[in-house]
Amino acid sequence: MSVTHTLAEFVADAEDGALPDWTIHEAKRTLLNLLAISLSASRSDDAKIIIDWARHEGCHERASIVGSDLRTSQSTAALVNGYLCHLQDYDDTHFPTVLHPTAPVWPAVLAAAEEAGANGLATLAAFVLGAETACRVAISVHPWHYDAGWHITGTAGVFGAAAGAGRVLGLEPRELVAALGAAGTRASGVREVFGSHGKPLHAGQAASSGVQAASWARAGFTASDDIIGGRRGFWAVLSPAGHSEEALLYDLGERWELRMNGLKPYANGVVSHPLQDAVIELRNAHELTADQVASIEARVHPLVPELMGKTDPRVGLEGKFSFRHCAAAALVDGAGHDAQFTDEKVKDPVIAAVRKKVLATVDESVREDEVYVTIKLTDGTQHDIHVEHATGSPENPMSDIVLRAKYDALAREVLTAERADELWHAVWTLDEAPDVAAVTELMQLPRK
Repeated sequence: MSVTHTLAEFVADAEDGALPDWTIHEAKRTLLNLLAISLSASRSDDAKIIIDWARHEGCHERASIVGSDLRTSQSTAALVNGYLCHLQDYDDTHFPTVLHPTAPVWPAVLAAAEEAGANGLATLAAFVLGAETACRVAISVHPWHYDAGWHITGTAGVFGAAAGAGRVLGLEPRELVAALGAAGTRASGVREVFGSHGKPLHAGQAASSGVQAASWARAGFTASDDIIGGRRGFWAVLSPAGHSEEALLYDLGERWELRMNGLKPYANGVVSHPLQDAVIELRNAHELTADQVASIEARVHPLVPELMGKTDPRVGLEGKFSFRHCAAAALVDGAGHDAQFTDEKVKDPVIAAVRKKVLATVDESVREDEVYVTIKLTDGTQHDIHVEHATGSPENPMSDIVLRAKYDALAREVLTAERADELWHAVWTLDEAPDVAAVTELMQLPRK
């Protein structure tokens, strides 16, 4: 069998009830996280651009868009929901690839499940298998693919979206091979657009392409027999510097890459999270203020300046990719929510002044979720801290209690407290539900 067929057979043949209990629990957590951050994102002008476009498309009402009263086509709903999920950069992250699996996979699965009338357990299982596919594809090309400039959420995420949607639609292995082939030839997204609307668009495009590919394959659409491992396939063309077949296929169903996925406490690039943890802890412990600080010095993983190197962000979205801004906002506000990444915040003179005092030195021995920080004060005092594992990393995961606090804070920006509570309960009991109707209804604004 081809590489792609082996993967497709795993996705198609896995039994819903045989998946580990923790994977279903994690699927619920990722969906709740998606709903919270997408609801919050839906209120912004950055979201209005895409939601208004979807409204004007006038598509047949088949799937729901989070935080709106709009129902549209499956592919359009998947695109908009994927965009919303990734817009604030508050979605989950797979270590060490920095793939964001939920943003492309859940919108595709949800759109397919809403129309198909899939039961809740089947829907959760489809996400698990789709997310595992995305994470496996991502780890198989890590680090070569990302280092070349591809945005792995778009390129690997599209495979997960097709696998998850295909699972909902009951595709057989040969049909799933075709779905993966159709999706994989549309794998796209380059890192040059980070800090703009282009970045969340990658997640939306991947979700949309995935659900389209699954629908086409069910209707008889054909594609490559091995889009991943073929002579001119994904590995050969998009990761010519290297790939690992073992990372993709070894111990399928026994070793889960999904375990390496973590929910975010901060609304920005994940590699700055250890730095934010460190600064906030020192700030709170010593009651530090901006005028006291002479410098913030950090020893960091190489990806920090690579991904988060914007020195002087001009707009809020660029601030999410500036480790200097992340550290400065952490010191001044003691937080890293989306409110710390508005256009106004990046122009705030106090935060801008602290940004200039933030220095980072690359240390190859430092892990992605680790940092060493020294804050020096104007009076000569020095405070040091070592964050071994950042909050939200696989070694220091976000608890259900902390997730609930994040969910409540964000979901209640848009929904009433009562409706937000109902939505939380609908997701938390989704494995017992006959369909996803309660979730898709409650995640929207009440219709007038």
